[in-house]
This record gives sequence, structure tokens and C-alpha cells, in this order.
Amino acid sequence: MTTQNNGFRKEIGTFGGISIIGGIMIGSGIFYLGSYVLQRTNMSMGMALLCWIIGGVVSILGGLCFAELGASDPKSGGMVVYLNKAYHPSVGYSFGFTSWLVSGSGSIAALAIALVTALNNFMHMSEMTIKLIAIVIIIVLTAYNCLGIKYGSILQNISMVAKLIPIVVILFAGLVLGKQHPDLSVVPAGSDLSFGGMFGMIAFATVATLWAYEGWTNLNPVAEEMKNPGRDLPRALIIGIGSITVLYTLFNFAIYRVLPHEQIVSLINNDELYLGTTVAKTIFGGAGGGLILATQLIAIFGALNGMIIAFSRYYYEMAEDGHFFRNHAKLNKAGVPQVALISQAVISIILVMLRNLDQLTSLVVFAGMVYNTLCIIAVIIYRKKFPDMERPYKAWGYPVTVILAVVIFFALMINTLMSDPKTAAIGLIVPVLGVITWFIFDKKIARDEKRS
Repeated sequence: MTTQNNGFRKEIGTFGGISIIGGIMIGSGIFYLGSYVLQRTNMSMGMALLCWIIGGVVSILGGLCFAELGASDPKSGGMVVYLNKAYHPSVGYSFGFTSWLVSGSGSIAALAIALVTALNNFMHMSEMTIKLIAIVIIIVLTAYNCLGIKYGSILQNISMVAKLIPIVVILFAGLVLGKQHPDLSVVPAGSDLSFGGMFGMIAFATVATLWAYEGWTNLNPVAEEMKNPGRDLPRALIIGIGSITVLYTLFNFAIYRVLPHEQIVSLINNDELYLGTTVAKTIFGGAGGGLILATQLIAIFGALNGMIIAFSRYYYEMAEDGHFFRNHAKLNKAGVPQVALISQAVISIILVMLRNLDQLTSLVVFAGMVYNTLCIIAVIIYRKKFPDMERPYKAWGYPVTVILAVVIFFALMINTLMSDPKTAAIGLIVPVLGVITWFIFDKKIARDEKRS
């Protein structure tokens, strides 16, 4: 076991990195998000599969940028560090502050509730019981991750493999046993869509796939705890996102192989969106429902554990910079930011007890897109500001791929702003509060320096 000067222990290899990415990215959404993509493509199976591939390519383009940033600047905190150095310390701080107060802690709270809710059909629990069990899960996983990144990484590896096995079983069973021959033409027969109309439809449906790909940014916060971040981080990002792109595309194709197009349309029109569940029951009978439930529980559990690990490193970096609560910059004997883990758990528990949690977390969706776009642009800024920085990995196809990623993410951001301007505007309030908080801490630091 090796330890860095600051106390972080380098325990995560390539597979561990893939497990963190996959653990957060692959959730229960794989079983139902395909319905939204089909709805947005007017039930065109060929166009829907194309959108899944495009969504993966878009995510990989972003991943290439994060791979370069993480390999060249492997510091705990990920986006907080990159935004600080590329723009201004208040920018990265506002991202971390938003995660701490709402988005990160809110996501943990939502997943904990979702994990228990998945069992509700079998156990018939009250809302308060669901929340209390969710709180217990947050406390237990937080305490477990205080034992060290080695243990958190082991649990992430196990949950990753455990969730992939049933998904792959359903996928191959569908491909082999399915008897349907789906129409995979991108433009369905009889369609009179113009080029512009088809382009708009593909863009709209691709946004839906990006919900399933969300989470690939969460490996960089633990770069400082990777054995060889210059090598392992880029590998984990590219292999992880690429493999998940193939998995999502084949899984949806397997659905089309098992369920007739007419049945899929009927299910979606009746709000029965879990097509993956229907496929499992069709192939395996009653046991299919149990298989899906087990997969969903493991998938949500793995995503929850991965978020608890990754998000706490943002708050460590904010405190390390001197503009957050000092105790959040302390590492325990196991080399993890224990206070940051605990404060994250406390806020998550508070959010569990609040109503309309889904509305609360949706407020920061737009802000999240802004930060992702700023981080991708940071690749260009880093090369200009730090030309002599060692870069073990450079984004493939630079600058074309980076500019393309910026254009795509900017277009998605504008689309979100136009479709729901009120939510986007409200979602920026917390980041603005983060900037204000940074300046408050900065003035305090200046006063303390004068006194000393």
C-alpha cells in the first residue's frame, strides 16, 4: 500500500475506475429509458438505436476531455480543481458548493429512497418507513467508506460485476431467443420527415439517452487515489464509456428482438415503460421479475456507493483551498475525508426528509450542464495557460474533438434553457450563492492574514 504526502492512499486501478464509472452510470434506467427514446423518435427502432450510439459518442467526446484533465492534473476534487485553475477559484467552488448543498447530496438522497422504494411492491411500507430505511442505508454506507478507499473500491467492484451478470444474461437471451426481425431503417417507411425535422428529432431523443450516460464525470474526483492516474484514468474513462455504449445499444436491440413493434407501442402508450422487465418476464417467466428486481437493487446500490465516494472529494478540495470549513480538509487514519463524508450524509438525510425531492434536484440540471461545458473548454485553456504541464494522455483529435464536444454540450444547454427557462433560471441560484460564499470566505482569510 502506498500513501501520498497528503495522506491519500493510491488503491484504485483501471478496473476500479471502470467500476466507479459503471457503478454510477448503470442504474435501473437501462430498463425504462429506452421507452422515452422511442417516444421521441416516433417509435422508430432504427432511429432510436442511432440515438443510443450518438449519446455514447457524445459522452466519449466529453470523456476524452476529462481524461486529459485528470491525467495531467490528478488532484482530488476533479472539476473543482479544473474550474479553479482555468477560470477563477470561485467558479470551481460554486460547482462544489452546489453539489454539497443540493445536487450531490440530493442525488444520494434520491437513490437511497429509490433503493427502498423498489421493494415497496413486495413489503408495502409507509412513506416514513421508506425514508427511515433510506437514512439507515446512507449512514451505513458512509460509515463503511470511512474505513478507506480500498474497501469502498472493493464494494464497487463487487456490485459492478453483480449487476452486469443479470443484464448480460437478459441481453444474450434476447439476442439468441428473440424471434422478431425489427425494422432498423433510420427513416421509417411512409415517413415524410424533412432533413431538419429528422435532425431535430434525433437531437431531442439523444438528450433522453444522455440521462442513462450521466455519471462519467465522477471518476476524476478520486484521481489522486488512483495507482497510476496518467494511465489508469484515461483507460477507465474510455473503456468504461465505450463498453456502456455497446451495452446500452445491444440491450435495446435485444428488446426489439423479443417484443413485437406493436406490443412495444401498446406498452408505452399505456405507460408501461419498463420494457426490459417485460423482456425478462417473457423469456424467464415469473423468475424474470425477481431477476429484474435483484438487478435494480444492485444497480442502485452500486450507484449510491459510487456517489458517496466521489462527491465527498469535491468538498475536501474546497476546504483544502481554504474557502470552506477547515475540518473538511482533514483525512482520517484510513486516508479518506471523513468529515466531508459525514457532512454529505447529514445533508442527504435532511433532503430525504423533504418532500418533492425530484423537483429539488431537477433545479440544478441546467447548472450541471454549464459546468460540464466549462470543463470541456478548460482543456483548451489548460493548454494555453500551462503549455509545459506534463500530459500523459492528450485528448484524441484535439482540437477538433474538443470543439465538437463544446458545440454539442452548448447546444444541449441552450435546448434545456429554451424548453424550461424557469427551472434553468432557478437552478442557477445555488451556484450564485456558492460564488458569494467563496468571496465571504476570501474576505475572512484576508482579515486573518492582516491580523497575523
